[in-house]
Amino acid sequence: MPDKPSRRNFLKTTAATAAVIGTAGPAAPEARAALPLPALDGSSIYTRKLGIKPVINGVGVVTSLGGTSMPPEVVEAMVEASRFFIPLTELQEKVGARVASLLGVPAAMVSCGAASAITCATAACVAGGDVEKIPQLPDTTGLKNEIIQQQSHRSGYEAQMTLVGAKIVWVETRQELDAAINERTAMMFFLNKADPDGKIQRREWIDVARQRGVFTFNDAASDVPPAERLWAYVREGFDLVAFSGGKGLLGPQATGFLLGRADLVRAAQHAISPHGGIGRGMKVGKEEMMGALAALERYLTVDHEAERKELDRRADHVLRALSGLPHVSAELHVPEIANRVPHVSVTWNETALGLSTQDVVGRLRGGDPPIWVSPAGAAGVRVSMWMLRDDEHELVASRLRDLLRRA
Repeated sequence: MPDKPSRRNFLKTTAATAAVIGTAGPAAPEARAALPLPALDGSSIYTRKLGIKPVINGVGVVTSLGGTSMPPEVVEAMVEASRFFIPLTELQEKVGARVASLLGVPAAMVSCGAASAITCATAACVAGGDVEKIPQLPDTTGLKNEIIQQQSHRSGYEAQMTLVGAKIVWVETRQELDAAINERTAMMFFLNKADPDGKIQRREWIDVARQRGVFTFNDAASDVPPAERLWAYVREGFDLVAFSGGKGLLGPQATGFLLGRADLVRAAQHAISPHGGIGRGMKVGKEEMMGALAALERYLTVDHEAERKELDRRADHVLRALSGLPHVSAELHVPEIANRVPHVSVTWNETALGLSTQDVVGRLRGGDPPIWVSPAGAAGVRVSMWMLRDDEHELVASRLRDLLRRA
C-alpha cells in the first residue's frame, strides 16, 4: 500500500528539502525532485557485494567516512563526463579558469583532494613559480626548500610538503619567525583552523611574508560554510589557498581546489597528473574535474540560510531529547572556523554513569544501523548535524538518550 500523506513523506519527495538534506539547491535553475534516500540495510551495494554496513554519519564531512553525499547534479555531471574523451591538460586549464571566474580570484585548479593541493602548492613555491623546474622535484638542488610553520599549526599533513623535498622549519613567536626567514625559505604554511591557537595570527603572517618576499599558503580545507571564505583568504593576501572539494562543497571526495596567484597555480598544475614527476600519482580524472565544478556552481546558488535553519532544527531536537537526563549535559556547538555548522556536544559524569567515551562510541557503532559520532574528552561525544539525512537525527537522539538513561 502507498504511504499515507504526511509531513515526513512530503519532505522526502519534494525538492524543497533537497538543499537541507544535501541533494539539491533551492536556487537551481529548474525544479528537481529529490532522489530517494538509500536504505541502510542489506540492499546497499556495500552490503550486497562486501558485507559492509553503511553507517549513520554523525561525525561530519570526514575522509574516513567517505567525505560527503553528492547531490544529483554533481553525480550527473560526472556520469556525462565519463562518456567522452578530452585533453586533460586543456580541461584542467578551462575548469580552473571557470572556477577562478566564479570566485573572483586570479587563478584556480582542481587537485586530488586538499592534501594534494598542499603538495602542488609546495612544489610551485619551491620551484619559485617556474614550470621548468617542477620536473626536478624532489631534488631541490639550487632551489629554495624550507617551509616555515608555527608549532601550533602542526596539521598531520607535513608529509605532503616534505615529499617535495622540502624541510619544515618550526617557529612559535614573531621573533623566531623573523630569524627563520632566509634565502632558502620557499613558503610560509598557515593552517587556518589553528589561527586562534597560534601566537602569530593570519594578518601578521601575511604582512611578514610580504615584507620579506616569501610565498604564503593557507590550508583552509574544511572552511566552508560560509561561502565567502572561498575567496576571502586570497583577497586578504595569501598567495595560495586550498579547499577540499569533497567536504562542505559536497563534491567528489577525491577533489580539492587550489586558488591564488596565476604563476604559482600554473606551476602547480604541472606538478600533478597527467604530467609526470612528483604528482603523477595524484590523478584527477575528467569525471572528478567536472563533478567538482558542478558542486561549486551548485554551492554558490544554494540557500545557505535555509540549510542552516534545518541543521539548527535537528540540533534542537537532539538537545530536547537529552534534556533532563541525570548527570548529562548537552549544548549547541558551532565551530568558529572549520566545519562551521551546528553540532551537539554531550558530556556526562563518568563516575555516576559508569560510562566512558569509548563505551558510548563503541555501543553506538555496534548498533544496527551503526551510528558514528566524534569522541570528545574522557566522558563526552560530539554529534554533527551536517551529514545526517532525513530523520536520522531522531534516531541518533533516541539511541543516545536510551544509552545514557539506562546507565
